[in-house]
Amino acid sequence: MNPYESIEMLMRREGYQGYILGCDEVGRGPLAGPATVACVAYPLNVSPDLPLFSLIDDSKKLSAKKRTQLIDAIHETAAAYCVLDMSPEQIDELNILQACLLGMKLAAHNVIEQLGADCSNVHVIIDGNKLIPNFDYPQTAYVKGDGRAWSIASASILAKVHRDDLMIAYDTQYPGYGFAQNVGYPTAAHRAALAKLGPTPIHRKSFKVKKS
Repeated sequence: MNPYESIEMLMRREGYQGYILGCDEVGRGPLAGPATVACVAYPLNVSPDLPLFSLIDDSKKLSAKKRTQLIDAIHETAAAYCVLDMSPEQIDELNILQACLLGMKLAAHNVIEQLGADCSNVHVIIDGNKLIPNFDYPQTAYVKGDGRAWSIASASILAKVHRDDLMIAYDTQYPGYGFAQNVGYPTAAHRAALAKLGPTPIHRKSFKVKKS
């Protein structure tokens, strides 16, 4: 990502001040495990010349090794951040979209509290085309924002690394489903294991499983 063309730099040139908070999620499509949401805040006066901003990108475009290598730099550079999981039970109750939006709302509130900020000096940007409902702070949604904003890209990376690590741990707790490889996504092997072994407590009951 070219930091000089980022959404943050555009907002800065338009006169925005304070903090930009990027929100993203991973794990909307899996049959098992949580959806993980992250929010990362950077001050809008941060230097775009920091090496981090030329290295981060949409987490799906980065290797697992590169994502892990960037975690410490994101933690050190961000003004505040929050990562949280929306459980399979919450997903089943709310549906996946509403669970992710609620997670973004909770994560953003957590970051705003860390910053001690208010409506006058924060702006939340969200990956996708949906806004957070019943949210009192300025917000904008950007399609493919994880490739256009370093705050959203950072949130994408934190969420992806956290969720992948969690699913690898679940592979030991629930062997036979291949969670370390498929991280809960509906691969043919995962669907076959479900048919043979049945669902685990971390499977989403509301998600329909296509036959292999």
